Order: sequence, then C-alpha cells, then structure tokens
Amino acid sequence: MNRETEKAAREQTNAGPQIVDLRDRVPQMADDALNTLLANARRLAETGSKIQRGGAADLIPVIEAQLAERAAAKAAVMAAKKASVKKAKAKVSAE
Repeated sequence: MNRETEKAAREQTNAGPQIVDLRDRVPQMADDALNTLLANARRLAETGSKIQRGGAADLIPVIEAQLAERAAAKAAVMAAKKASVKKAKAKVSAE
C-alpha cells in the first residue's frame, strides 16, 4: 500500500496500522523465506539498533526451532521412502 491508500483506509476504519508479531507467522512461511528472515535477524542482532537487536534476539530461536523441526520431518519422510524402496527391491530380488 502506498501512503495515500493507507491514509484512506485509516480514515474509513478509524484504525491505524497493525503491528504483526513475526513469531506468529513463522510456521506459515516457506523455507526460503525463513532462511532469508533468519539471515536478516542475525544481521540485525549484530548491527541493528537496540530495539532491532532485541527483536532479532527474540525471533532467532523461533526461526531456528521451526527450521530444525522441518528438517527433522523431511529426514523422517526420506527415511520412510528409503525403507519402502529397500523393501520393494528386496521383494523383487526374492521373486
């Protein structure tokens, strides 16, 4: 939205812009977006203002936990696929 659109929306609804906590959005984000967000949060944790450093410090563990959870889920799926392929090959070999 540009400033004029935001101003018109604010006048119509009598509401200002809403602040969204990124921690709530992390589970719905794509992997590449999470990796970008993590890189930005790490950068801000080192070079940002005091407020940015604090926000980044709160966000980094949430992102890392989500990425680790997704990696574990992918590993489990891959292990299951490998096991099923191995069983199928063994069955074909036995016949």
